[in-house]
Amino acid sequence: MTQSLFSRTYFIRSMKTFLFLLIPIAAEAADWPHWRGPEQNGVSREKNLPDHWTLKGENLVWRKTEFATRSTPIVMDGRVYVICRAFPETTQEGEKVACIHAETGELLWEAVNNVFLSDAPAERVGWSSAVGDPATGHVYSLGLGCLFQCLNAKTGQQVWSHSMSEEYGMLSTYGGRTNLPIVFEDLVIISGVMTGWGDYAVPAHRLVAFDKLTGVPVWIASTRVRPEDTTYSTPFITTLNGQAAMVFGASDGSVYALQPRTGQVIWKYDASPRGINTMPLVHDSMIFCGHSEQNSSDTTILGAMFAFDGRTQGNIAEKSLTWKIPARTVGRCQPMWIDGRIYAVDDGGTLWIVDAKTGKEIAKKKLGRIMFGSMVYGDGKIFVGEATGRWYVLRPTEQGVDVVHQLRLNSEEILGSPTIANGRIYLPTNVALYCIGNKSPIVEHTDSPKSLPESPVRNDQKITQLQLVPVELLVKSSEKQKLTVRGFNALGQYVQDVKAELSVDGAGTVDQAGIFHAPAETVASVAKITASAGGLACSNRVRIVPPLPWKFDFSNNQVPATWIGASYRHQPKLLEKEPVLVKISTIPKGTRSQSWMGSSSMSGYTVQADVMATDRAGQLPDMGVINQRYTLAMLASQELQLRSWTSRLQLRFAETVPFVWKSGTWYRMKLRAENVSEGVQLSGKVWPREGAEPSMWMIQATDKTPNVTGSPGLFGNATDAEFYVDNVEVTPNP
Repeated sequence: MTQSLFSRTYFIRSMKTFLFLLIPIAAEAADWPHWRGPEQNGVSREKNLPDHWTLKGENLVWRKTEFATRSTPIVMDGRVYVICRAFPETTQEGEKVACIHAETGELLWEAVNNVFLSDAPAERVGWSSAVGDPATGHVYSLGLGCLFQCLNAKTGQQVWSHSMSEEYGMLSTYGGRTNLPIVFEDLVIISGVMTGWGDYAVPAHRLVAFDKLTGVPVWIASTRVRPEDTTYSTPFITTLNGQAAMVFGASDGSVYALQPRTGQVIWKYDASPRGINTMPLVHDSMIFCGHSEQNSSDTTILGAMFAFDGRTQGNIAEKSLTWKIPARTVGRCQPMWIDGRIYAVDDGGTLWIVDAKTGKEIAKKKLGRIMFGSMVYGDGKIFVGEATGRWYVLRPTEQGVDVVHQLRLNSEEILGSPTIANGRIYLPTNVALYCIGNKSPIVEHTDSPKSLPESPVRNDQKITQLQLVPVELLVKSSEKQKLTVRGFNALGQYVQDVKAELSVDGAGTVDQAGIFHAPAETVASVAKITASAGGLACSNRVRIVPPLPWKFDFSNNQVPATWIGASYRHQPKLLEKEPVLVKISTIPKGTRSQSWMGSSSMSGYTVQADVMATDRAGQLPDMGVINQRYTLAMLASQELQLRSWTSRLQLRFAETVPFVWKSGTWYRMKLRAENVSEGVQLSGKVWPREGAEPSMWMIQATDKTPNVTGSPGLFGNATDAEFYVDNVEVTPNP
């Protein structure tokens, strides 16, 4: 691999042995490793925080335009970590996790990656935030293109990664709402709307828990299918009735509490038929949250703020709420608890203050026009930035709040939240990242309140839940995989590993040592492995892919079971007695989609497929194939296009040529990707299936900022008209 390719796939590929050489970073009392702080509630226990600052330099430690972002920075061990655009407005544009010296603003390292196969614009890079784990010295991030990665916090070296779109069908839509990872014990948990395979083919907001050291998937949980929205509600880890709980708002409109070690549902409250984006607040087992959508109890009213006791189980009825304030559109900002009051800023920039026990209004104050970030609190002051560039320092009073300081950042947007760490405040805008405070701060803090204790596991050693790990597998023919069965009690606490009987439904076998053996087949297949012990059972899912070449002719009248994101949006059909797939137009939120056939680590292959468009009132679809994170698309505009990041065609990478085609004719599409010293050489051609293959490529381009790996797949937009697919082949390049 050449240096140019090597650097784009992260700076150094970590060896497995590297995991055992990690030097844990000591957790500083004044660190801020989570976007909402160490207590997840926006509260800092620090003193001596600055009351005011100016752009002319008063209490301005540094300002760095190269780290402009909408992401909320985190701080750990004297370093700031933030997700932001890499090489903006150039052909190299992507996203990066930047590690910055907290005192000086100096760049220490950056992990740069491409954004691929996403409709989200570059301005949405950094919608998510990184999370730090002082116990391991790792930083975790989810990018705009759904690349979920674990980085060494000291060096930026990649420890492991998952392409959540190619592996789990996570959606990266134009809105760019990518969720934030959370760390709990030995797990790191990420979520998003996913359209996978098998039982997970229908889209839903799903959570996937990975082993934070190895990246092995441990459990998957799914909310209601066919949600109306995506979501970016960060889970809140707490203890309810002696039980560890993870509370979050879902894209199906409900607020859930799950057991964080198992993913089992504890309770849920159906707040809205639309997605919940606000991160819940938990204080002394009380749940506080809001939204700006319709209410399930009254769909004519938009928005609500509500509270209820989280020490419960099952479905929470409307009458069980402690209080609810309808028409309060708190749809983005996390509420804050300060001295028995709830402070929340609605989407229109009004700060509301209510009694935490009753919901009775105490005061309100208009801060601006629109709000995206959340408030933080420390040293008796509230720090908040409004989207149009207004900065406030507020002091809570008996009557409401007093304005201690305000500042207008002209022509800047504040889309993230402030961060407090070691006497400084870090403020992100779309123009710069600011470090605010005294250049020689006096760092003092009080102790955080003790969290509610979890019931000791020794009190309940009865195993009532089993967990089979890995919960999801993609293996090659003849590969082996060690399986582990874990036992948990009713509260979701780990008790011990379990000796279980393992059985396989589908391809492959499991031996007495608990090792799964994939079959030496030449066709793609799936399996379900079930673990049984003590009257309990659990299962995982396996996709087995053979070595290339592959051919799919749909003669079994089925969508291939191993394909990601395909079966819900495609249907088998007999077309003039020929078995084909049809990209259907009857799913409004799925008419424009992508699907994948194999591992995201593949490279050096050619994808070929036959496609035929229908015509609906003169409208045509878009149709295409995917190779190594590039799409070759036949566009309804009578063009042939090569691209990677859809919304950055003019800058990042694209090649478009005129190509006249018509409905009712079968065409054969062919796309080859070849890693070369200059980058990736892409070559495509399309011709009528009944004719001879052209000897020359019709469209060619070299991406010098390459995607060096990626799964083969299909692309289609059936919004205006459906199309058919047949004879899909993936072959190694000669």
